[in-house]
Amino acid sequence: MVGLSDRNEQTPADGEPDGLVAEGEALLPADLEKGPLRRCIATGTVQPKDGMIRFVVSPDGEIVPDLEERLPGRGLWLSGDKAAFAKALAKNMFAKAARRAVRVPPDLAERLEKLLERRCLDAFGLARRAGQALAGYEKVREALKTNQVGRAGPPYLLVEASDGSPDQRGKITALAPDMPVVDLFDAAAMAAALGRENAVHAVVARGKLAKGLARDSARLKGIKGFVAGSPPAGHVSNV
Repeated sequence: MVGLSDRNEQTPADGEPDGLVAEGEALLPADLEKGPLRRCIATGTVQPKDGMIRFVVSPDGEIVPDLEERLPGRGLWLSGDKAAFAKALAKNMFAKAARRAVRVPPDLAERLEKLLERRCLDAFGLARRAGQALAGYEKVREALKTNQVGRAGPPYLLVEASDGSPDQRGKITALAPDMPVVDLFDAAAMAAALGRENAVHAVVARGKLAKGLARDSARLKGIKGFVAGSPPAGHVSNV
């Protein structure tokens, strides 16, 4: 429980449990194919939850990110972009959606960014240890040319160091122009995640780890560097 009444835990302000689309709303087949939908508390738009971030109210009334989407209590869903984040803070959207006073940590944006960074790098390192990722200019080129990441399967995602050579990066991405590219981390961070001395280019095979990394990277990119509009220390949002 997160300190809400039973009624409020089950029924948010718009009458939809945990930001779900109301049963009476018509959904096109394309919407169903995108997976579970949620309503953003800031914009009111309904969209696939893959691009959104779930928050909950902790037992002591603080807004906390729930990236695993497993914490108890009704979820408050927010689009993974700076504009939605700024509006949610400026307009007290967390309190309005929760129907109660809540405390928004002054470093909520920074905390969320660090959590997403850690998740991305952990998934990247795990993919390497599981044999689902390769690093190194020549190895990545070969994987793209053969459409095979070792024995793990076809490539799904490129990871390029943000401080790497633009020329070499261009040569890599030219081999797979439609493949998603994660370029949020410098070479040192990539190397640390992979347990290597150096890492500038990497490719991740199709699978759960790659999809999770792609999702978290997209959410991180959407909110990375957000500072404007952060509430003052001890800020409390009221309904």
